[in-house]
Amino acid sequence: MKQAHVGSDFDDLLREEGLLEECEAGALRRLLALQIEQEMKRRKITRATLARRMKTPRENLDQLFSEDPSLVTLQFVEKVAAALGRKLRIELA
Repeated sequence: MKQAHVGSDFDDLLREEGLLEECEAGALRRLLALQIEQEMKRRKITRATLARRMKTPRENLDQLFSEDPSLVTLQFVEKVAAALGRKLRIELA
């Protein structure tokens, strides 16, 4: 006979270790980068072209897609969105 699930879930484990917020923030950053990449693909825009539209070095744009995008600001992401003809929308849930 199978035993019922015993113990906490993964979110509880991360919360207990003090890592939940950091993990959620990382997932949101990756999701945002994925959405930007999808929009770039849809519009057939390369990173180099997007960087030129933003009047910023390509290296700055590459930071958004790096493993540690900690230097990326909301203002920078708004600039990316504008260069793609989109708007950044942020909400509290």
